[in-house]
Amino acid sequence: MKMIFAIISQKDEDVTVSALNKAGFFVTKLATVGGFLRRNNTTIIIGTDDDKVDSVVKIIRTYAGKRTEKVPYISPTTVETGAHASAIPFVEVPTEVGGMTLFVMDVEHFEKM
Repeated sequence: MKMIFAIISQKDEDVTVSALNKAGFFVTKLATVGGFLRRNNTTIIIGTDDDKVDSVVKIIRTYAGKRTEKVPYISPTTVETGAHASAIPFVEVPTEVGGMTLFVMDVEHFEKM
């Protein structure tokens, strides 16, 4: 038996947990905050048989892995001041977002009552 801890972005929580549930995995989720970037995360905990670990990891990677999104970027050279501050031009740049940290550990004893 294995215990999987996955720390994912809070934005990826719903789709990831839904996909895991749809595949028959029970998930416990905890609201957590990252220590470096101080962003809201969700830590999901899954207990599963050894032979199902790859399936769990694949689902988590699919729905909570890194991806590229276009995000607004305001160039410091285009910032205006005064009455025209609300008309700041911006561009959308491809940026890597999301991602996860995953731990898989052996479980010596398990009971479900």
